[in-house]
Amino acid sequence: MAAYIIRRVLGALVLLLVVSAVTFAIFFLVPRLGGQTATQLATQYVGKDANPESVAAIKKNLGFDQPIYIQYWDYIKGLFVGADYKFGPDASHCSAPCFGYSFKSHVEVWPQLTQRIPVSFSLAVGAAVIWVIFGVTTGVISALRKGKPIDRISMFIALAGVSLPIFFTGQVINALFVYQWPIWDSTDYVPFTQNPADWAWHLLLPWISLAFLFSALYARLTRAGMLETMGEDYIRTARAKGLKERTVVTKHGLRAALTPIVTIFGMDFGTLIGTAVLTETVFSLQGIGAYSIQAIKDNDLPIVMGVTLVAAFFIVFCNLIVDLVYAAIDPRVRYS
Repeated sequence: MAAYIIRRVLGALVLLLVVSAVTFAIFFLVPRLGGQTATQLATQYVGKDANPESVAAIKKNLGFDQPIYIQYWDYIKGLFVGADYKFGPDASHCSAPCFGYSFKSHVEVWPQLTQRIPVSFSLAVGAAVIWVIFGVTTGVISALRKGKPIDRISMFIALAGVSLPIFFTGQVINALFVYQWPIWDSTDYVPFTQNPADWAWHLLLPWISLAFLFSALYARLTRAGMLETMGEDYIRTARAKGLKERTVVTKHGLRAALTPIVTIFGMDFGTLIGTAVLTETVFSLQGIGAYSIQAIKDNDLPIVMGVTLVAAFFIVFCNLIVDLVYAAIDPRVRYS
């Protein structure tokens, strides 16, 4: 098992390196190929009142006059050991992991990300707990009651959940429970370390809004998986042996049906941490998604690069965890 984990970790590191190279090339190489010069890139750090001398100094101090591969090496090196930037006569040290400085605010990107990661992570964790519990439970009940009224009603609600966009359900929930019937005075983020109860209470509406879509998807997937699994020969064999129906469903049926669900969950959860833009916007949460949208509007490349790499890290990490728990879910899977 140790060898398997080492191989998976090394593979994840290689994948992150490839993602960083591709992202760096998109933001710094492709514009060069399109005609953007190093002087134009340096001008974004100086501002509108730039003069040729200051632009030339920034271009030299930040290494924009160097070949792309040297710039990429300096960027990767900064992630591990930090880097020194000179925007004027004095150098500024950017501590590791260094994602550079914002074009607009001239502040380090990583401290800004660390302020927003807990918001996005809290949003993703709470919503994931809700959609897994309700989605899987609804799917199992629908599969066991196929064709019954509860199955039809559950799948109708699931279809509505899949069809309705997140920004619509979020706006409706916000309008009803914050403004029409002010059960919640606000949905502003409260740090977990400050007050766990307020943390959960203020995030409950965003959790429900986000989980409504995903629980509908997971209910339909679980129902389809359970219907297929419960028709297998080993399920009939388990019943013929006299096992209780609960044991047949949970230990033999659900366990096999959960394998594809776990795979999808790893992708969804990892992606959601950096891309819950609509939910963060509707409920005015200052997470990574909202931060990335503002950076894209401002053409702030260091922030976009930082958000992309952080999101890629969570996706790769979650899929690594999924690979490690496969054997616990499906006995047919072995570490090798």
